Amino acid sequence: MSMREYIINNFKEDSIDSIKTSIEDCIASNEEDPLFGLGVLFELAWKNSNDEFKQNALNNIKKALN
Repeated sequence: MSMREYIINNFKEDSIDSIKTSIEDCIASNEEDPLFGLGVLFELAWKNSNDEFKQNALNNIKKALN
């Protein structure tokens, strides 16, 4: 099983609140290890999103970089 599959399977049965808490905890930890998991979740969101979501995400990322 790849890391990507492991992460997806780990969250598959979680509630929206549980996923949100996990994301917020990962960000708050300031550790680099959880970044891969967040990247997998972002990849899933990106693949399942329309152009408007993608443009908003890109705008938010660019804004945060400045």
